[in-house]
Amino acid sequence: MRGLLIVNSFLNTEKFRDIYSRLDCAFEKLNVTLSMRGNADFAHAVGSPLPLFENPDFVLFWDKDILLAREFEETGIPVFNSSRAIELCDDKRKMHLALTELPMPETFIAPMTFPNIGFPDLSFFASIEENLGYPMVIKEAFGSFGAQVYLAKNREEALCIIKRCESVPIIFQRFIKESMGRDIRINVVGHKVVSAMERRSNSDFRSNVTLGGETLHYAPTVEEIALAEDASRRLGLDFGGIDILFGERGPLICEVNSNTHFKSTCDCTGINLADLIAEHITKKVAK
Repeated sequence: MRGLLIVNSFLNTEKFRDIYSRLDCAFEKLNVTLSMRGNADFAHAVGSPLPLFENPDFVLFWDKDILLAREFEETGIPVFNSSRAIELCDDKRKMHLALTELPMPETFIAPMTFPNIGFPDLSFFASIEENLGYPMVIKEAFGSFGAQVYLAKNREEALCIIKRCESVPIIFQRFIKESMGRDIRINVVGHKVVSAMERRSNSDFRSNVTLGGETLHYAPTVEEIALAEDASRRLGLDFGGIDILFGERGPLICEVNSNTHFKSTCDCTGINLADLIAEHITKKVAK
């Protein structure tokens, strides 16, 4: 069996290289050849055939170039994760809309505007303030590692954040004080929970390890497991990382990651997610 690992041609950091290496080793243990290519390698004229350098049995799409993922799907080659799943997870607005039946922090989507216009009229924000109060979480719809997530403690801070982010899509969420600086990362493969860890930060309301958070062993509850697996099914994920908050009345979906960086999980739990992903994909393709 041969697979194609698609990565972003312009991301070349140690964190990403580590993930690619783990995946390559995992498939090698299953006697599967995994060839890595950057998304820029497939630049071609619209309407012309997608250039295929290999004849892969599957594509492991470790990027967010959704249009390219769709082109691979149109050739009939199985793609993991699917372009739909990646798109839903990549855009926090779409992710929350897809999971409206599941418990999550109260969320408002900012009206669509244009980069050169912004929000000259903020009357829409009054009802958001009234419902969410302060502190309030404001997130850019696209972003990773918590870098585009902000906490507004009052109206002045909220307006500053909105002004700074008015050229990009944003959402507003209720701040979950019970989960201040802590959450759960649950990893799911084949719609089954395979590992979990708690992330904590003593210096930030965000728990991301990239921002200085620490990881701890965690045994998820039956309710947390069911929530993570349900989210995975609704989004159509073959694998992913589900971030869950500690709500006053139970767990809440925070975010879902289709291309989760699992080094921290492996270091914390000892579970090699690359092996589980490789096993899942090869079994699914072989059917």
